[in-house]
Amino acid sequence: MVNASVPDETPKPCSNGSPRASGSYAAILRSSSIVGGAQVINMAVGLVRTKFVAVLIGPAGIGLVGIYLSITTLANTLAGMGIQTSGVRDVAKHHGDGNTEAVAATVITLRRICWLTGVAGAAILAAAAPWISQISFGSDEYTLPIALLGITVFLNNLANGQSAILQGTRRIGDLARVQVLGAIMGTLVSVGLYTWLGMAGIVPALIALSAITLLVSTHYSRKIPLAPVSVTWRQSLVDAGGLLKFGASMVVAGFVGAVATYAIRAILSNQLDLQAVGIYTAAFTLSGMFVKFVLQAMGADFYPRLTAVSNDHAEMGRLINEQTEVGLLLAFPGLLATLALAPWVITLFYTSEFAPAADMLKWFVVGCMARVLSWPLGFSFLAKGQGKLFATTETAFQTFHVFIVIGFIHWIGLVGAAIAFATLYVVHIAVMLLITRQTIGFHWSRSVLNQLTWMVPAAALVFLYDLVLPPVASTAAGTLTTIAATIFCLRHLVTCIGPNHRVTKTLIRLPGASRLVKGALQA
Repeated sequence: MVNASVPDETPKPCSNGSPRASGSYAAILRSSSIVGGAQVINMAVGLVRTKFVAVLIGPAGIGLVGIYLSITTLANTLAGMGIQTSGVRDVAKHHGDGNTEAVAATVITLRRICWLTGVAGAAILAAAAPWISQISFGSDEYTLPIALLGITVFLNNLANGQSAILQGTRRIGDLARVQVLGAIMGTLVSVGLYTWLGMAGIVPALIALSAITLLVSTHYSRKIPLAPVSVTWRQSLVDAGGLLKFGASMVVAGFVGAVATYAIRAILSNQLDLQAVGIYTAAFTLSGMFVKFVLQAMGADFYPRLTAVSNDHAEMGRLINEQTEVGLLLAFPGLLATLALAPWVITLFYTSEFAPAADMLKWFVVGCMARVLSWPLGFSFLAKGQGKLFATTETAFQTFHVFIVIGFIHWIGLVGAAIAFATLYVVHIAVMLLITRQTIGFHWSRSVLNQLTWMVPAAALVFLYDLVLPPVASTAAGTLTTIAATIFCLRHLVTCIGPNHRVTKTLIRLPGASRLVKGALQA
């Protein structure tokens, strides 16, 4: 024990139970806090947008938006050819090695290829619009809107290329600014179009949002200093072959994932109706609010860092455990609160028409909790360049997802789609642990397992409160459990980042939190 007025400077055991520096945890927290700060703003802006959209176009409108987004996601995946993901990997490797000329050459190639594939993707979507309309809605009524969505495919392809450059060079702050500015400007334009045009404003709003994202991402990517290099188009096409070789596996994985997302919404639209799609989309969107910043931080910073040490399996294991640990500590309180307040959350952010989404939201939250555990494992495949393994596993999981959605909907109804999502990620954890143990000798650290020993029961309790208690008592019990869990998460986070981190110092200065923080540092 140490004096309460002078925090102990000795690093505390976190990831593997042995004393070690807290710098790595601080780096993870820094990237998560930057991305998280952007997501908090995005969340607030998004909730305002969601409320307006729910009032202006209702469940059917939101269902239509969900189907359109599934279509464009699928088209973007094909148009991107996996080049953005492989571009991040190449830029990150060259950037980590300090090879500025290779970075510049990769950036030039990436930008050129994104133009070519963007045009091709837009043309293909426009040509396939009648067929897609028939499959999605059972008629050709939506052919023209779907064809116009090709514009968003072109714009998104260019924007994704610019974001890949920012991500590869670890410009986390600029990535966050792109997200915030895009969200604010996109919301203003979207709400204006929905107010003016109603459901007819959906496609113009999606195009406007893509254009805004491209403008903002281009502005920040142009700020990156690049070495003066000369790259011919011929050389760019040759270099693109290397990007496409790794990207091909990403195309397969992304394509299957996009097809699965589209298929699920199409199944709901055909077997139920557009209102069911809207309810599903509403619950799914809200469930991901508190994990989005953690998952995006993994892609923005964790993936490039993991790529840099991909030849050292022990170091990869350490980084995966640390990312998992911090991800759980940051996401769990918000997920638990959503689980406890599901009916209130739906009513607050949508309208009474979306009430059935409350039961779905709880199951989606369970799936999101499992997602935080499984995602760091999947990044090991990308970091190692194991594209075929990544594509194979993703194809298997997404196929499994679609089949269990069909079965659960038939058996249980609409809520079965949410139960299928939770089932998917529970299975995903088990399989990914097995594969990563074989490929890099990975296993969860003692600290991660210790977290799970109390987090899993706490989540189960909050989930069950609603089944055994009246609504008011269930909400009260869930809220108290969430507060207790938040305290535990905060204490553990402080032991990981150490006494010198600005978060710890800030908490020490707070009257109520200072005793909590000092106690954690002395434990």
